[in-house]
Amino acid sequence: MKKVRMGMVGGGKNAFIGAVHRIAAFIDGEIELVCGAFSSDEARSKSSGLSLYLPENRCYASYDEMFETEASLPKTQRMEFVVIVTPNYLHFPIAKAAIENGFHVLSDKPATLNLPEALALASLIKRHECLYGLTHTYNGYPLIKQAKHLIEKGDLGNIVKVVVEYSQGWLASKNDEQSKQASWRLDPEKSGVSCCMGDIGGHAANLAEYVSGLQITDVCADLTSTIVGRTLDDDGTVMLKLSNGAKGVLLASQISLGDENNLKLRIYGDKKSIEWSQLEPNTLWLKSNTEATLQIRAGVGEMCIEAQRAMRTPAGHPEGYLEAFANIYQNFVAQIRAHNNGEQSDNATFDVPGIEEAVRGMAFIENVVMASQSDLKWHPFALDLNQNLPEQN
Repeated sequence: MKKVRMGMVGGGKNAFIGAVHRIAAFIDGEIELVCGAFSSDEARSKSSGLSLYLPENRCYASYDEMFETEASLPKTQRMEFVVIVTPNYLHFPIAKAAIENGFHVLSDKPATLNLPEALALASLIKRHECLYGLTHTYNGYPLIKQAKHLIEKGDLGNIVKVVVEYSQGWLASKNDEQSKQASWRLDPEKSGVSCCMGDIGGHAANLAEYVSGLQITDVCADLTSTIVGRTLDDDGTVMLKLSNGAKGVLLASQISLGDENNLKLRIYGDKKSIEWSQLEPNTLWLKSNTEATLQIRAGVGEMCIEAQRAMRTPAGHPEGYLEAFANIYQNFVAQIRAHNNGEQSDNATFDVPGIEEAVRGMAFIENVVMASQSDLKWHPFALDLNQNLPEQN
């Protein structure tokens, strides 16, 4: 057994999410960082790699150079997968180049800049023996997996309503636009057709579908740019119709003053309901009208196997965002090892968000933007994986 070798595109000096990815990747001791193209600026990329103790010849000036050079190395030395931690507009070209050079891909979300790129990526993956994962981090929490398990075994009964909220306050004023993280997210050329729904609304939609086991079938949306001069949305409300006939509400906001990373999920059945908050991730509430409310704590009592695998510490020792992130990496590494051994290695088996979630995520963003611009109330969730797949050379 050897560590799985990882390369990174983006995530250089002063890039917050790059450091988070590396911490998460290293938590379980299964991964080693062997190379990177950490910035579009050659000097910054080199210095970032050297600061991470990489040899100079594995610190690349560009991702094209990295993929070409790594592919020429002996199989026992080259990187096995690349993690993409760049602004949205670069996700597709980097993933495409990686897959065409034979490397697995783990990408930040959204997967691409737009839906046609996501469909092209799906077509590309079908033709290559490469794995693809998407970092929907919040799926990695142990009690999210326990909540999913409770719904799957019928404890909540028939699902009748889903409410998911994701509110932040970091873009509440014009002055907040000066940071690097804000500037590209508010630029349609780099972010896509949406800021708020593309950045955090997609996470909320994915979490609702992942836990409930249902899919969004129709949307009614109202997106807003609250700051004068902003092109993209910073706040939005989306009503949902779900695949079993249930209704839902998705709230996403980046101008909710004082809110930090306030992600909440409530799912109501005709027997019981669950409630979970990322600000208290080790607690899941199970409620009904006829029994005392049950507080489920991570590591206490019987948990499903998926929740058990996602926990690393004894009860009362809080696990949070970094550990949830690490669970995505841990599952992706297990998927790579199975693939290398010629075993079954589909995303569902290893609980890794994959190309299906990637395409649905892009479809969600574009559908709610379109719905918000229309006077019609309800819009079908338009998505066809087999329709108009662009050809790739």
